Amino acid sequence: QVQLVESGGGLVQAGGSLRLSCAASGRTFSRDVMAWFRQAPGKEREFVAARATSTFYADSVKGRFTISRDNARNTMYLQMNSLRPEDTAVYYCAAAYGYWVRTSGTDYDYWGQGTQVTVSS
Repeated sequence: QVQLVESGGGLVQAGGSLRLSCAASGRTFSRDVMAWFRQAPGKEREFVAARATSTFYADSVKGRFTISRDNARNTMYLQMNSLRPEDTAVYYCAAAYGYWVRTSGTDYDYWGQGTQVTVSS
């Protein structure tokens, strides 16, 4: 059974940093795309970043967030710096078959349960 488990969320002041982790089990995703999405209250889920043969970021996080993967540990990370109140959301990791970047949530096969990130002003 494939599972994605996020961790590392929390409460941080604006300008601070957090590092999210997504641990995968039940399948190795070293040759598949993995991504981060987020959903703020009352808003639709939105793409944040993805990493496969290339790396792609949403404009809203470019230059502040960094996605990385440790294939030996089957784990993905999201380093978030210079956090803003508008980054407050539940962050989800996702994985899909195929080693190319996709930004639509409907293209992803597996999802984690989410981790809350709250940025205070």
